[in-house]
Amino acid sequence: MRRLMMICLAAVTLFASTAALTGCVVVAPRHPHYERVWVPGHWEGRAWVDGHYR
Repeated sequence: MRRLMMICLAAVTLFASTAALTGCVVVAPRHPHYERVWVPGHWEGRAWVDGHYR
């Protein structure tokens, strides 16, 4: 019984370390049209336009 527990523990540790090193993604990325992009402030003619999310 003790040997079986050690084998299972080693297998779980090996799997966890492999998953951590491969950089696996657990959560699916959001759709691109939901992404918000910061537009910095800029001059438009003689008026200053503050930064905003687009």
